[in-house]
Amino acid sequence: METTTMNSFKEKFATDVDQGLSSNPKTLPSRYFYDARGDKLFQDIMRMPEYYLTDCEYEILNLQKNDILQAVQKDRKFNLVELGAGDGYKTKLLLQHFLEQGVDFEYFPVDISHDVLLELENSLKKQFPTLKVTPLNYEYFEALERLNDLDHSPKVILFLGSNIGNFSPERAHSFFAKLNHTMQAGDALLSGIDLKKDPRTILMAYNDPTGITKAFNMNLLHRMNRELGANFVVENFDHYPTYDPFTGEARSYLMSTVDQEVYIATLDKTFSFAHSEPVHTEISRKYSLNEINELASQAGFNVQKHFTDSKGYFVDTLWRK
Repeated sequence: METTTMNSFKEKFATDVDQGLSSNPKTLPSRYFYDARGDKLFQDIMRMPEYYLTDCEYEILNLQKNDILQAVQKDRKFNLVELGAGDGYKTKLLLQHFLEQGVDFEYFPVDISHDVLLELENSLKKQFPTLKVTPLNYEYFEALERLNDLDHSPKVILFLGSNIGNFSPERAHSFFAKLNHTMQAGDALLSGIDLKKDPRTILMAYNDPTGITKAFNMNLLHRMNRELGANFVVENFDHYPTYDPFTGEARSYLMSTVDQEVYIATLDKTFSFAHSEPVHTEISRKYSLNEINELASQAGFNVQKHFTDSKGYFVDTLWRK
């Protein structure tokens, strides 16, 4: 497995925390949710009945896997590159179908979590022993640059799970434009995107009654205590989610429940939190199909096909450069 170094990651973690907690309003990057504990909690979230996104996308990939194969590369070798691979729960539907159809491809799962990639690699070896797998433990664009240096085969890029929803509209446009720049003419991109719907359905996905989503957010405080030498009293914070049907943005916050100060040893710095002060941790934006078409066009892609679930809650949209 190709991987980044732990020291460089910790330095970036500390820098991002410093910048976020020094800003007004305070923020913390959601990418740091995903340590070993966070990975497990997110897998639990994806299996919650309230978190409809997983089941909807699973339905699409399961029932329309052959249509997806027909729409992407199948007549020549290609590299299947997945950005934010996770545990591969849904992707395995495509992998199995592609292998059964005798498709010539190699799978490159990309994830910032070394733990997740290790588990995924071991799982794939057992389930699909003939599958060619090269995990890449890098940021997305670093992984794509390394892959372009190694292999010039056509690419089919997967960006599933509505990960693009974690970006602001400006960052989403910038991300897809940059992604387009790394691709060759004819390369394909299959993106999973959550669609706008009943606001109550959306909010419940981020405010489950069992508290798994809350634990997922709170884990970020535990991680800073453990890895950066912080002294957060986790019980002095609460999780607060919101949804705005106009913008389509579901937002998560950690709310300080008391006036308090927190020292972070790695930074040798103390941060003050006022009673009821929010710390923004995550955004999950929902789109309409018209907004998706516009996003693709602005980034230089042609929309080839929208694959939607039976409820019309979710779309896997296929774009081509």
